[in-house]
Parts: sequence; structure tokens; C-alpha cells
Amino acid sequence: MTKKNLDPFWMPFTGNRAFKASPRMVVAADGHYYTTDDGRQVLDGFSGLWTTGAGHCHPKIVEAVRAQAGKLDYSAAFQLGHPQAFELADRVCGLAPEGFSNCFFTNSGSEAVDSALKIALAYHRIGGEGHRNRLIGRERGYHGVNFGGISVGGIAPNRKMFSTSLLPNVDHLPHTHNLEKQAFSKGQPQWGAHLASELNRLVALHDGSNIAAVIVEPVAGSTGILVPPVGYLQELRKICDQHGILLIFDEVITAFGRIGGAFASERFDVVPDIITCAKGLTNGFVPMGAVLIKEKIFERFMQGPPNAIELFHGYTYSGHPLACAAGLAAMDVFKEEGLFEQSRANEKMFEAALHSFKGMDGVVDVRNFGLMGAIELAPSEQPGERGYEVFTECFRQGVFIRNGMDTLQFSPFFDGDEDYYTQIFDTVRKVIGGSGK
Repeated sequence: MTKKNLDPFWMPFTGNRAFKASPRMVVAADGHYYTTDDGRQVLDGFSGLWTTGAGHCHPKIVEAVRAQAGKLDYSAAFQLGHPQAFELADRVCGLAPEGFSNCFFTNSGSEAVDSALKIALAYHRIGGEGHRNRLIGRERGYHGVNFGGISVGGIAPNRKMFSTSLLPNVDHLPHTHNLEKQAFSKGQPQWGAHLASELNRLVALHDGSNIAAVIVEPVAGSTGILVPPVGYLQELRKICDQHGILLIFDEVITAFGRIGGAFASERFDVVPDIITCAKGLTNGFVPMGAVLIKEKIFERFMQGPPNAIELFHGYTYSGHPLACAAGLAAMDVFKEEGLFEQSRANEKMFEAALHSFKGMDGVVDVRNFGLMGAIELAPSEQPGERGYEVFTECFRQGVFIRNGMDTLQFSPFFDGDEDYYTQIFDTVRKVIGGSGK
């Protein structure tokens, strides 16, 4: 493609000038590989964008979407339904922790987060506690890019351009990452559970009766894989229960196998009140998100005349037929191929590959949980430059990973074998070794 062809597309989260000067274009994908426009095979070490744990272009999902496209292209979600939406909601709720009864479909994780925040505020208002209008996020948290998400989120570059227009009545817990205390932890760090008690400080400051919800990622992903310390999530749950605060888990990344189970509750033995999800919901085939709701929350909305709208919120494409077809097929693939179990079984191999970088010159930390991992590099003179150089050179050498500033991020396929990991990390090791100090 010529530069003129590339110019019109303003790419998201991309240095557009650098990309368009040296494009990285993919034209096809299959299994674990991308195919570039010059015919190269590039091994995907990030399974899409945390999205595609079952592999690219899985034939069962391809066929389901193809069949649905020829049968029902679109159905209005307002006052009209189609069977696949109800079936998928039932399947997803069936995977959720006990007590989750309802599923509200969105088109993305960002929309799922904003929907969850609105539902939490409305829940308290209907219950006669409209004064509960304060939301608590966390530093370094990523909750999408809509105004609600960036308000409760804690990644500075996502917020700074819009700081005068963020939601009011929002506070943030401190993040849980501490290199001095936690560097090179395998799985959950032993240090840091006490940071959850910062919620008590915010309760004392605002009074717990004014706080509607706390939202956290069980494992913070986009900020660089921040794993919750042992006991941290349990303490958040305890404090929320003491003060009638809803606990929201943003599982846009962690749900559907990424940490070895359907949802984070399976791994951490903590049940939130609301769960947001997306990405793996359709294995990345068709944009879709969802908000999972406990029965006690849903039932509070079921008031007034039966024909009255209970929640004035929704999207034109909520429960889109193609997305539902992809989601149902993905649920089948996850179950039939035992992919959640494979994900859990591959954790130790992934962990060993990551932690083999400990002691390598320029590596300041390695951290992991489930099939989420990070290698943090010492920055060069310009923060983020070294990470970007490693990312681009790995792609040139046939492996796709992700960098967030100087932190390399990994999100492998659930069924990756030893050869898969060897190719990824041998390439990364070679590139880090030649990337400067």
C-alpha cells in the first residue's frame, strides 16, 4: 500500500507517523500465526490482543459466523430478540460464579465497564441510596477508553487530555506494584495485601454510605501485568461487604481461560457483585462485551408495570447475531478442546520460560499469573524507546509480542506447546541481548 492509502486511517494506541513510515501489515491468520503482506509467517505471542486464546480462524467459529451471516444478519435488541442472544447469556451465566443470573451484552470491554458503573449507580438509587454516587478505581488500572472507564482508570496518558471532563466523585486506590518488595515474584506476591486497607481510608474520608462501587482488574493487564498480592482481593471483598459497596471485577482480559478458568473467582476464591468481560467471549472474532449481574442486583430493577423499561441503557448492536454465533461457537470450542484446562496446565512452562530472563542484563523484573506475563526492561534515555525497539525487532524476526513502554507483555495461546514457547522466548532473548543497555 502507498502512503496515500495509509493516511486516512487514524490508528488507535499507535504512533501513526512511525507506523506509516514502516508499516507492519498482516493479511491473514491461522492457528498460531499471522501472515504479513510480504508473505512472512509471524508467530503470535500475544494471541491477538488478549483475545484469541483458542487460535486464529478456528474452523468451528468461522463456520458458525458464516452460517449466521447467511441466516440472520441483524436483529434489533430493543423490544425484539433472537434465540442466540438468550442462549449465549445462559451459557455465560452458567460459567460464572454461583449467584450470577443475568448478562447484559455490549460491543466492547469499554462499553461493558461504563454499563457496569451505570448499573451500580442505578442499583443504589432504586434502593433508596441515591447518595451512593462515589466510584473507586485504582492507580494504573485500565478500564477501557470511554469516559467512565478512564475516570475510574488510573493510566495517566489515557486521562491527561480529558482531565477536565472526567466523571466527578471518583477516587483511586494505590496500585499494588513494588519492585523493591515484589521483583521476580512467581505468581502472587507475598507482599502487599495491606494495600487493600487503603479502601478503609477512603471509607473514612467519604463515609462508606456514599460509595457505590469499587472496580479493579483481578490481574491488571494493560499496565504491565500487576498480580494481586496474596490476600489482597479477599480484603477488598471484606471491606466492601462491611459497607454495602458493590465490588466490580473487570475481567475483560482475565475471563474465559486467560488465567486458567472461566473467571478469576475460580483462581482467587473471591466472588464480586458484577463482572465485565469481552475479548475471549467470542475468541476475538466479532466485537462483543458483557456485564454479568448477580440476581440480587437484577431483581431490584424489576419493578413497576411489566411493560415498563427497567434500565434506560443499551446499544444498537447489543447481542448482535454474528457476535452471538461466534460466542456460542467459542463456548463449544473451549469446552470440547478443554482449553481452560490446557491453559492451566501450561502455566508452569510459561512461568519457567519467563523467569529464565532473571539475571539477564537490562531485565529489572519478571512477573506472571496464569497465561499473562511481563518482562520489565531498564529504560534507555527515552522511556519506552527500548521496549518499542524490542517489539519492532521481534516482529521483524517473526514473533509478535506487545510492549507497554519498557515492559514486554505476553499473552500466549492456551494450547501452546514447548516449541511455541521456545520460538517466542529465544527470539526475545536474542533481541534483548542486542537492544542496548
